[in-house]
Amino acid sequence: MVDNQEPHPSSRDVIAVYERHAARWDEDRLKILFERGWLDRFKSQLPEGGTILDLGCGSGEPLAKYLIEQGHALTGVDSSPSMVAMCQHRFPAHCWLNADMRTFDIGRTFDGILAWDSFFHLTPDDQRMMFRVFRRHAHQGSALMFTSGSKHGEAIGEYRGAPLYHASLDPTEYERLLRNEGFGIVRSSLNDVECDRHCVWLAALTSSG
Repeated sequence: MVDNQEPHPSSRDVIAVYERHAARWDEDRLKILFERGWLDRFKSQLPEGGTILDLGCGSGEPLAKYLIEQGHALTGVDSSPSMVAMCQHRFPAHCWLNADMRTFDIGRTFDGILAWDSFFHLTPDDQRMMFRVFRRHAHQGSALMFTSGSKHGEAIGEYRGAPLYHASLDPTEYERLLRNEGFGIVRSSLNDVECDRHCVWLAALTSSG
């Protein structure tokens, strides 16, 4: 499936918005870990001390920090050089890379792949392509967790006066894309009231085909 309509122009500015406001975003980002329940479900799928690929890691707090404190080895990827620099300063023992998740290929697999509040900034077509990126970095049993919208379409938010692009596929399409790449759904929620109404998908690679 391909969307016939051109994405909103703000879809091209997401990286620039985050880079321009990196320091302010880090200050504004709630450090209260309301995501803890889902992070614990995610890490329950991982071996002790398992490796994690964090796609769209931001400044590393609070999600990466929590997973590091739980004993996991993090490889974080973000398109904002300033965000990556914050991560390198805060957690120098881990690997932080300035790269675009859409074209990322590190040539290895991880026990867990996380794309929390990052994947949903991509256009619908780019989101479809990301499932190949997820699969490329997964091995049998690898966990995958990402957030999305609850229905197909675009939503234009705002940050520091700039439009901020979000998009989603239909949930049935996420299910199909996961299945096509060999991921089985472990748990999902399209409106989790205990997690700030996030739409969350947790899956595991069950097929090597």
